[in-house]
Amino acid sequence: MHVRSFRAGLACVVAGLALAVTGCGGTGASPSASPTPTPTPTPTAAPTASETPTPTPTPTPTPTPTIPPTPLTDLSALTVTGDWNTEVDVKGAWPLQAEKTLDKVLIQGTGDVLTATSWVLMQYCGFNARTGAMFDTSYYYGSAVPLSLAGVIPGFTASLTGKHIGDRVLMAITGADGYDSAGGQPSADIQVGDTLIFVVDIIEGQRTGPSGQAVTPPAGLPTVTDADGVPTVTIPDGTQAPGDLVAQTLIEGTGAAVAAADAITVNYAEVNFADGQVLDSSYATGPQTGLLGQMIAGWQQGLVGKTVGSRVLLVVPPALAYPNGDMNITPTMPPGLTLVYVVDILFTQDASQATG
Repeated sequence: MHVRSFRAGLACVVAGLALAVTGCGGTGASPSASPTPTPTPTPTAAPTASETPTPTPTPTPTPTPTIPPTPLTDLSALTVTGDWNTEVDVKGAWPLQAEKTLDKVLIQGTGDVLTATSWVLMQYCGFNARTGAMFDTSYYYGSAVPLSLAGVIPGFTASLTGKHIGDRVLMAITGADGYDSAGGQPSADIQVGDTLIFVVDIIEGQRTGPSGQAVTPPAGLPTVTDADGVPTVTIPDGTQAPGDLVAQTLIEGTGAAVAAADAITVNYAEVNFADGQVLDSSYATGPQTGLLGQMIAGWQQGLVGKTVGSRVLLVVPPALAYPNGDMNITPTMPPGLTLVYVVDILFTQDASQATG
């Protein structure tokens, strides 16, 4: 199974309307049928002298002094209030400006460690250290937000890499590690040079491998052994290929259950049931993310309801895999193959929310 890459983004288009009003007019003389008599001049009365008014002086506005920002060198200068997984408030002696990006774990989690390319399900609040104003919050969207650390501003990636699922992280991101390269974000009142303060609760994240309760499979199935996280599939001699789909959990994870419309992040190995040959594997190149709805029917039927952290053995008959074969992949796949998959479910997300 060659997992197709998946990336969902959000595009926002703002249209402006300019209205120009042009006025026009004209004068014309009307011809008269008979001459108009010359009027007798009327004496004009002498004008009465009046006192010239004294103009009222316009006061000169006093410019608002610009307060230079205080250097932010220690995040203990900020006070964060708010419970886990709730919108927070941050207090500080605004304006503040960090010379380098800073981060600090406020609540210590115990989950897997995030990498620079991990998917993360998070709640966050963002504040501008120039004004202290909140400019963004995930709580506006009504649920935690999935993001790829490979697709966010550099300071965000650097601050969350190496953190744990379950951490609350306070970070101060410099303009250079934020939006300076984009000229700031005027719609959010983020100017070039502004330091941004984020508080992030890491609700869930991409697992580094399967973890959970081991499950003993029934006899007669391909066997799976593990060496440093990489599975090896062995087809016992004389084992007959089943006619129906087999979806056997080998390790039962404790994370969220996969839904039919999800995008899933997995490591997997694909093996030919007939001879045990490995046809494809992601363990050497790294996890892949794809829409479950675009994968073979055996994956769609066998992985729904399985949980993040699980390792699943799938034995997929030809009708639910590649009934007509696939000559466009390497190695080519002739029709009629029963395929065996080992799938480690590392992350799942509602595809309509995915970004990054």
